[in-house]
Amino acid sequence: MRKSGRDFRAGFLAVLLVLGGCVSLPRNFDKFPSTALKHPQNTTLGRIVEKSAAGGTGDLSGIRLLSSGQEAFDSLIALADRAERTLDLQYYIIDQDESSRIILEHVRMAAQRGVRVRILVDDFNTAGEDRRFMRLGELPNIEVRVFNPFPGGRFAMWSRFLFSAYDIPRINHRMHNKLFVADNAIAITGGRNIGDQYFMRDHTYNFVDLDVVAAGPIVPELSASFDRFWNSKYSYPIASVAAPVPAEPEPKFADAGAGREGPNFLARELDAGNLKLDWVPATVLADRPVKIASETSPAEEETIANNIAALIRSAHQDVQIISPYFVPGKKGVALISGLVHRGVHVRILTNSLATTDAPLVHIGYSRYRVPLLKLGVDLRELRPRIGNARPHFHPFRYSTASLHAKALVIDDSTVFIGSLNMDARSAHTNTELGIVFRSKEIAAQVTNLLDGISTDGSYKLRLIDHSDRIEWLSGAPGAEKVWRHDPDTTLLQRLSLKLLTPFAPEELL
Repeated sequence: MRKSGRDFRAGFLAVLLVLGGCVSLPRNFDKFPSTALKHPQNTTLGRIVEKSAAGGTGDLSGIRLLSSGQEAFDSLIALADRAERTLDLQYYIIDQDESSRIILEHVRMAAQRGVRVRILVDDFNTAGEDRRFMRLGELPNIEVRVFNPFPGGRFAMWSRFLFSAYDIPRINHRMHNKLFVADNAIAITGGRNIGDQYFMRDHTYNFVDLDVVAAGPIVPELSASFDRFWNSKYSYPIASVAAPVPAEPEPKFADAGAGREGPNFLARELDAGNLKLDWVPATVLADRPVKIASETSPAEEETIANNIAALIRSAHQDVQIISPYFVPGKKGVALISGLVHRGVHVRILTNSLATTDAPLVHIGYSRYRVPLLKLGVDLRELRPRIGNARPHFHPFRYSTASLHAKALVIDDSTVFIGSLNMDARSAHTNTELGIVFRSKEIAAQVTNLLDGISTDGSYKLRLIDHSDRIEWLSGAPGAEKVWRHDPDTTLLQRLSLKLLTPFAPEELL
């Protein structure tokens, strides 16, 4: 009996594999190109931007940092509520939780007012959510597309990979961009996806993250990037890959007012007709959709990683790197070594083993801790408990913190904020988006955030007596607590990662 049971399971698996080999993406479906709003200056948001930029800003763009999760949440709603013509959303993740439902309810209400809504979401994290996106895309004025989709087994992650076993090289490439644009006049972009953990609204686990509000000439650049992805051959209408949704009663939507703390700065300034932004030189760094093509390595001109390397290399005094996944590789270490030998101070904040949401990536990072420390790099790792002393990020209370922000500050004046992690996956595999701008004011804000975390929200790493052994310190000078292993972790966690280390090639992390 047991043998026949095993035979049945083996046969069932073989059938699934055969079926998976037969599943392919659709070729014949309706898909019409569209582009961003041509004349944003004819909308209320566009006129507010023009008024706010009065005084001869020329080619300068307006930028404002969003460090608080609550402010980022409320700012997305503020734009959705005030859009008149178009809303464009491009995200790696749109979670199925309260924050997402509330934001999408405001997007739905915009569509009811006649606003054209385009939603582009990467398909990796949509398992089991076809019905939700199908119902959303069936509403008037809303179109939903998924990027680089799985062809079959869409009800669960395991089934998706099973039915795509022959196509792993393609589905390994993902769209990691984050972008929200209203009337092609004002945009929000940076590190945050849409979900409770990105807006400090989860009771157990929240992300330290950064976005920016952007206005002026940089917004059409962001919209042009969105259009390239929206109209690319890798973007599929949700109805072309998902099963039809059966007739159901009208779905219940979220309470549009839930979880809000009253009008935030963006809502107040828009209602007053004057945005208080830092008007600075700015440019968009955006990968092109073709980067996800699996048949060849992406050409240098198709990625932004080389732009970031050049930006870091241009430093004369100091470089500050904030990245949740930091796997520099040999080239990255050589780049940092060159900086150090030129007298440039390098400071890095990344996740600790206790705070990372990707332990396998931590394996890749841990290989470079000793070489970086030997170069004299100021290396710090986030602690799982930040506490209420970090008002910039909104109180963590008793939730675990994890770093998700991606930022660079060069020579206290040049800033990069975006979706790009400092690792091989962001450089070569996923598509990324970010903004580079020159602003001593915002550079100081990012530095102050980093200083605040470094003071009582991180571990400082150093070598023990110039050996290859590391110790972690936290607390006030003279009263530090010292660890000789990854702090706030269990022996099982550390042992498991050590055993997995030989099986974690950097190019797959």
